[in-house]
Amino acid sequence: MAKKFDGVVEAVRYKNGQIEVVRAFERRGSAFTDRVMLNRHEFLNRLKKGKKYFVGQRKEFLAGTFEVEDKPVQVLDRNGQEIISTRSEADHDELEQAPVF
Repeated sequence: MAKKFDGVVEAVRYKNGQIEVVRAFERRGSAFTDRVMLNRHEFLNRLKKGKKYFVGQRKEFLAGTFEVEDKPVQVLDRNGQEIISTRSEADHDELEQAPVF
């Protein structure tokens, strides 16, 4: 069964334990954008609005087809601090399987 998602995070950059920027593809109707760079604030706002993102990569020669990980990106609240992670027990920003650039 195909997963429904609004975006795919291809790579991430961290600074002091927080996401600084993500490189992603976003769904626009039935197609996907070229790579977009989203800073932490923009990415967090999209997640709070209910957009579903997964970590993954585009399949070569297959345009809008992606291989994605099983765990969605989520926003967690830890002592009043917002954390972006694919793990529910994370204590800092962490997107497992996303390469760092």
